[in-house]
Amino acid sequence: MANKPHTFIDLFSGCGGLSLGFEQSGFKGLLAIDFWQDALTTYSYNRQNAKTYCGDLSLIQPSDIKKEFNINDVDVIIGGPPCQGFSIAGKRIIEDKRNELYKSFVNFVRVFKPKAFVMENVPTILSMGNGIIRDSILADFSALGYKVSYKVLLASDYGVPQNRRRAVFVGLLSDSSYDFPAPCIESPITSKEAISDLPEFSLTDGSQYICEPLSKYQVLSREGSAGVYNHDITIHTKKTQEIIAMVPDGGNYKDLPKELWNTRKVHIAWTRLNSKRPSFTIDCGHNHHFHYEFNRVPTVRESARLQSFPDSFIFLGNKGSQLKQVGNAVPPLLAQQIAKQLKQYL
Repeated sequence: MANKPHTFIDLFSGCGGLSLGFEQSGFKGLLAIDFWQDALTTYSYNRQNAKTYCGDLSLIQPSDIKKEFNINDVDVIIGGPPCQGFSIAGKRIIEDKRNELYKSFVNFVRVFKPKAFVMENVPTILSMGNGIIRDSILADFSALGYKVSYKVLLASDYGVPQNRRRAVFVGLLSDSSYDFPAPCIESPITSKEAISDLPEFSLTDGSQYICEPLSKYQVLSREGSAGVYNHDITIHTKKTQEIIAMVPDGGNYKDLPKELWNTRKVHIAWTRLNSKRPSFTIDCGHNHHFHYEFNRVPTVRESARLQSFPDSFIFLGNKGSQLKQVGNAVPPLLAQQIAKQLKQYL
């Protein structure tokens, strides 16, 4: 009889980037919880028999979830509680309403007692308030019997064509300490290697690719895909296109004439991808980052490629919603390496 797959619950799941990486490593999702229905609709669409629950985690009782979904045993709880709630004064964390989202993650771990948990967040969570938040997280989970390791991981070390940094906490209900996976590629995947086969113009959902794959990464991205989806370009004003055209591959607002520097009030404005490097952290559709060659923002599919979602993963909702779903996700290939390594400890 084949071994049963290890199971997980995904809290703050979004469309399921973290889940996808765990699934790619042979884990089985039992439930995904998020408060944003658009993301859960995408989550379900891409998975057979997915169970999702839409609700505010600060109001959800883990015991009610246990009962409603009849989950008595789960191997891992994964997720990334939003970090805006971590307000600090002096040497302590202020009771901020938004901290309850983090506390709900702790509560799920307390009630379900999984063999392990994986919690990801922004890197600054380790240094905020001289480490007071990091120390509180370690104390909360140690009190539940978990041995916790943490590290900032760079997604491009794990085959993701993006220099996205995430702080990851892994807790084990054992005496072992989790060793984070070593970088698994020698040279990072560039933006060009990720998206150069996708055209300047829009493609109708389900269109065939316009050329053969131009890199190994593109071959990998296309596996199991029925065609191109979510490649609907944004048409900018003539003025915007003229300004983008002045910025070279990999350049930013400093490449523009000085009188145009303040046309947008953010320091990341008018930034082009660098075709020879991994992408910077992609945003959630703020329209400040542009394709390395074309005078437009990346499409949802191009952004998904930069996040390491396969082309077979299709995003639902309006374009703004889709971009936000992609931008909020954990890169699946990064999640896959974390999960693969975690298997050894279960």
